Amino acid sequence: MKQLFFGEIGMENFSFKSTKKSCLIAIALFGFISTSAHAEQAAFTFSDDWTFDLSVYAFLPGSLSGSSTIAGQKVPLDLDLSDALDLLNFAFAGRFEAWNGDLGFIADLNYLALEINAQPAPPITADVDVEQAWLGLLGGYRVASGTNGRGNAYSIDLQGGARYNSLKQTVAITGGPGAGTTLGGTETWWEPVIGARALWQINDRWNGFAAADAGGFGAGENDLAWSATLGLGYEVGKHGALKFGLRYYSIDYSTVRSDGVFAYKVQQIGPFVGYTYTF
Repeated sequence: MKQLFFGEIGMENFSFKSTKKSCLIAIALFGFISTSAHAEQAAFTFSDDWTFDLSVYAFLPGSLSGSSTIAGQKVPLDLDLSDALDLLNFAFAGRFEAWNGDLGFIADLNYLALEINAQPAPPITADVDVEQAWLGLLGGYRVASGTNGRGNAYSIDLQGGARYNSLKQTVAITGGPGAGTTLGGTETWWEPVIGARALWQINDRWNGFAAADAGGFGAGENDLAWSATLGLGYEVGKHGALKFGLRYYSIDYSTVRSDGVFAYKVQQIGPFVGYTYTF
């Protein structure tokens, strides 16, 4: 009954579909953050003393394609940057790194909360609630470091660990024959994560970085999530650095709940910007 009603109230209705896009874009903005993608100053140079980085980041998908499925109902996605700018509500990402010698510890804490109200077919109202969070805990090991012929430093590190994920996608119906119906729910899972990162100094102020990571591998119904990043860092004062660049991200998550298939499968690419404080 729930699944039938969900189809009847307008998966083809434009206003409801736009609302779905809103919450999915917010998921995309949040999901664009990954555990091993960013260049941190503490990982750049060797030190026998502990060095620490604290970072915040923001991301925008310049383009996003794929699909989301709630209660067995699939919504195709084909969005551009203007959609994201129009529909973005809130997304936050924080990252902490600690390095001593060639060994490092990395923690990512990310959270998103979004609630959208829509009226697909009066008097029916659909309240879309989206929450996504993850905590990534990884170890890092610097496998190469030194200086090139121009005297500029470089560093390469490998990373591995685990990530805890929580994804909520629900649609609550009020008014009309389906009043009181809530579709979707919350899924949580642990998954392994591996990554690699290269950093290189360009001059006294500028540095470049490239990274790739992959997670899931079938754990918790997440077949695969992977990303690739290319960016630049600009040092601001003694302890700060601005980061910006381009990022590709892909996720393929699917499970079956009591009300049907619950899935999120997207590919996206877009810019990011961040700030790192080193101490």
